[in-house]
Amino acid sequence: MSLMSILFIVFFYLAVSLCLVGVTLKVIQYASTPVPLKIPTAPAPLTKLGVILRMTREVLLFSSLFRASKWTWLFGWLFHWALVLLFIRHLPYFWPGETPELLRQAEPLKYAAFPLIFGLSGLLARRFFVDRVRYISSPSDYLLLLLLIAIAVTGALMTFAHFYPDMGMVYSFTEGLITLDWSELPSEGVFMAHIFMVFILIAIFPISKMLHAPGVFFSPTLNQTDDARKKRHISDWAIDKEKNSKSG
Repeated sequence: MSLMSILFIVFFYLAVSLCLVGVTLKVIQYASTPVPLKIPTAPAPLTKLGVILRMTREVLLFSSLFRASKWTWLFGWLFHWALVLLFIRHLPYFWPGETPELLRQAEPLKYAAFPLIFGLSGLLARRFFVDRVRYISSPSDYLLLLLLIAIAVTGALMTFAHFYPDMGMVYSFTEGLITLDWSELPSEGVFMAHIFMVFILIAIFPISKMLHAPGVFFSPTLNQTDDARKKRHISDWAIDKEKNSKSG
């Protein structure tokens, strides 16, 4: 096996480890952070079922973003759902053993590359041309969007522009990452650039703005019921402090 193949294999496991550990630590941090106040964004649901329905609308439809900015909603919604479809489209590459029939029928999902590139380009243009957005944008915001666009474009080049790698080697290499039966890395430049950038994306996920994916479920503005007049809301640390002050 070539040195390049070994380096890519090691980088994959390093990236996945960083991602899993980083996301786990962040989720623990989110879950353990006290929420001292009832702060649901109005109009807020009054019941737990209402909270579930609200979170479902937020995750699937980006409802609050739709109310805030129609263009940002369009670009963001296209980007996120195209990414989900392309993730499903890529599952056969990593599926150990025989691929299920349902995944073998996922070939048409490759066309989600076009709304993905369109949505990302719109989000990048927004950071350049909308003054208030450009003012609060940091270099990492631009670099993350450029990385995602580069991944999408290299993927589209391999799919639609005849920059085909050896697909037999691709399946062997990607499946081997899961089964630990490692194979040689395809040497085509576009494929190597594509998968290298994907590994970078996986590695930086816990320290990037993409962490809003799990973070949205811990947002008190979305996951709280508007029942402050019926039930006193108090954090555990506040209860302990109250007890200590009374006992003292």
